[in-house]
Amino acid sequence: MSIPLLSLVVPFFNEEDTISAFFPRVVSCLDAIEDLAFEIICVNDGSSDATLQRLIDAANADERVHVIDLSRNFGKESALSAGLAEARGEVVVPFDADLQDPPEVIGELIAKWREGFDVVLARRVDRQSDTFLKRRMASCFYRLHNKLADVKIPDNVGDFRLMTRAVIEAMKAFPESRRFMKGLFAWVGFRTAVISYTREVRVAGKTKFSGWKLWNFALEGITSFSSLPLRVWTYFGFAVAAVSFIYAAYLIIRTFVHGVDVPGYASIFVSILFFSGVQMIGIGILGEYIGRIYIESKRRPLYLIRSRYNRSTSHER
Repeated sequence: MSIPLLSLVVPFFNEEDTISAFFPRVVSCLDAIEDLAFEIICVNDGSSDATLQRLIDAANADERVHVIDLSRNFGKESALSAGLAEARGEVVVPFDADLQDPPEVIGELIAKWREGFDVVLARRVDRQSDTFLKRRMASCFYRLHNKLADVKIPDNVGDFRLMTRAVIEAMKAFPESRRFMKGLFAWVGFRTAVISYTREVRVAGKTKFSGWKLWNFALEGITSFSSLPLRVWTYFGFAVAAVSFIYAAYLIIRTFVHGVDVPGYASIFVSILFFSGVQMIGIGILGEYIGRIYIESKRRPLYLIRSRYNRSTSHER
């Protein structure tokens, strides 16, 4: 029997400080897994530091390391999609370069896969290494998303997971340009198992996700898998219309009983401002969905590859 191949897919964006710690630890962990060959697909997502050169050096030192250099920074979701498309393994594991997800857990994922599961999720049971704000935002996002969307995302499960070739081929068939990978991973289904682990601190460098980027990422996830924010405004419109009819009836009755008095300009001004704000929010939500339609209609590729590197060529392959 041939030895199965594991593809570890790792996006890199300005991670020059983590690379020296990344490869020794990851390669050591993968070498320790019995009856398994592996390749490491490193996707350089338009880094502006020395990340690319250090990845090329790693590829020259180990033929199992393959480097994909994107033409610019396309974002983590696109970089991850590029790595999944390049992966050749029977099983594929997306992984972060910062080593907050311990590579030792990959052996546990493989053990569950060998039990017959198509997808093995790695759930974070301890996120004390993350900031308080990030933990709170993540918790709120999972609760809100799962209330609004038909496709539920498992709590505290990131991109770190194992997927079989069948799952990867299903992922590659998705046509959309704007991708929320956690939602797509959940959408495909398949037989799934879950293991738990403790997240570690970053080995070096700084996170690339600011609070603003996390907010936009959450908004992307909600609009990708739910139309409820649009439907809410229909219900809100009916509610406002009902209140306005009731108030109109009240004014008519009051006029017949008490006559006509001078209207309150302050209350009218406040009402106008309030409903103007509500209308702007509704237009903004509508714009989010229209923007997605506009981008998808262009059919642009998710990413462009400038070059590929591995030891067999020492240059572009």
